[in-house]
Amino acid sequence: MFSLRGKPLNAYGLTKKVVYENEEFNLLQHALNIEDGLEGLRYNNIVIATDADVDGMHIRLLMMTFFLQFFPDLVKRGHVYILETPLFRVRNKQQTLYCYDETEKQAAVAQLGNKPEITRFKGLGEISPEEFGRFIGNDMRLQPVILEQGDHIQQLLEYYMGKNTMERQEFIINNLKVELDLANETV
Repeated sequence: MFSLRGKPLNAYGLTKKVVYENEEFNLLQHALNIEDGLEGLRYNNIVIATDADVDGMHIRLLMMTFFLQFFPDLVKRGHVYILETPLFRVRNKQQTLYCYDETEKQAAVAQLGNKPEITRFKGLGEISPEEFGRFIGNDMRLQPVILEQGDHIQQLLEYYMGKNTMERQEFIINNLKVELDLANETV
């Protein structure tokens, strides 16, 4: 396990020399043993585990930018995954259910009935190591990072990580979704 401290550097448009001055990325590439190619890769699966919130999504994007900018074959060959982490814990005295979205949470509330305790995880730090072990086993939810045929890495990176383009601003505005906490709505 390799833990980052804080948000990593946005590596887009930077040279390896500059990026490796960042201790986190220098240690990461060394831990993976990927500087000289994938032949020495120490781990077959690289799993990015972040909080299931906006900051966690940003960290995922920064990590993917590093891999795509400097080690695109790592992604192209299917070595990179995203760990889905639960947003909610719904429990009563007999049973605990972990839910990854609002729909699952509502189903868990209906299943457990009689006003179960609902915890909204604000980050992985709120989940005990014992609990974390429950959803990183055989049933863990891993999403492979897949580049579609024809995806041009530099165009993707420029769009998502380059200077704040009008096209990206318009995309965000046109696709913004607001989610309500339905448990509070039904009280």
